Amino acid sequence: MTEGQACSACIKGTIHEGTPQGKEELIHGLNTYVIGNRTNPRATIVIYSDIFGLPLPNNKLIADAYAKSGEYLVYLPDFFKGDPVRLQVADVLLPVDAAKQSKFAKYTGLLAAMPSFIMWMGRHKFGPTDKICMDFLKALRRSTPKSQKIGMVGFCWGGRYAIRAGLESNMIEVDGAKVPLVDAVAALHPSHLSLPDDVENMVVPVTYGWGRHDEGVSFDTKAKVEQIHANATKAGRRIPEQVHKVYTPGRHGFGVRGNPDDPQERAELEESEKQVLEWMNRWL
Repeated sequence: MTEGQACSACIKGTIHEGTPQGKEELIHGLNTYVIGNRTNPRATIVIYSDIFGLPLPNNKLIADAYAKSGEYLVYLPDFFKGDPVRLQVADVLLPVDAAKQSKFAKYTGLLAAMPSFIMWMGRHKFGPTDKICMDFLKALRRSTPKSQKIGMVGFCWGGRYAIRAGLESNMIEVDGAKVPLVDAVAALHPSHLSLPDDVENMVVPVTYGWGRHDEGVSFDTKAKVEQIHANATKAGRRIPEQVHKVYTPGRHGFGVRGNPDDPQERAELEESEKQVLEWMNRWL
């Protein structure tokens, strides 16, 4: 399969069919897909995508959906700096129609993709990856008017870093006051969370989306995060509102690459978009 064919299949895997309407430009040192209100936005929304990044049309189409109201300026930065996971791997890991993928095709595909994926993981270790994200948000916060808020949405791989953007340890000083990097977070099927460190000391409200049958993120993670926050509250720490939403069946990637021809998966695509926008409308 050529990359063009993979791209065509990816477009099918979203309810927002069509051609992305934004433009790519350099924002705070990163190539960034930009869409929305540039003159007087209500707020800025930053998206940290799944591992397939800007080449996956779904990610840009999601940004377009968030910008559709005309209220938000939406940034989808290339946090992978030109090195996302190839789209061919997407068709193995997250096929648009899982029912059409045989077990043989799945496992032989995974075996073929594994060496290059392990090498990719080695190039995107936590420390440097976290710094790229937080440096972008620091620059954005410092350049954003005080009257304007910032929201962050993370999918899969990006979910972890979206949550971390709301940690007390990542707050910075702006004009003599200590402020969080973002004002609200939405994290859908966040992978590779390190608990309790990634969620323990939140200073902003977060909404989470968990898949009950997510192959990539254990559903047990939801309960663990809830317990960490319950323990912190009992210890006297004030935790901003944390809301957990469960999607069923919720296969991994349900918020990005669900099958629009499957009624349940289409509903999850629609509901996850609604979840994010309602949260941002509430807090930004």
